[in-house]
Amino acid sequence: MAKNRRNLKKFVNYITSELLAEIYYIQYYNPDVDKQQLNEVFTRIAKAQNEFVSRISHTEPGNVKGFYKKLKSDFNTEVSEIIDQLNTLN
Repeated sequence: MAKNRRNLKKFVNYITSELLAEIYYIQYYNPDVDKQQLNEVFTRIAKAQNEFVSRISHTEPGNVKGFYKKLKSDFNTEVSEIIDQLNTLN
């Protein structure tokens, strides 16, 4: 992941924008997909982006290294779950 907060925020925004692009791809090439489930995944991605950018902006004082380690772990878990959810839509 990135070395400073600015680049870390850019990284989070990049990953979430790629996930959103995947939703548009699925919707365009698979018109039979359930729109309600697609909207739920879209909302989940948007909430995840807001949550992680907010967490980056408000770093816990004291245990900074542990904070970013947990942030990275949580972000990877959330992205993996979203990808699994997108794969079930196809």
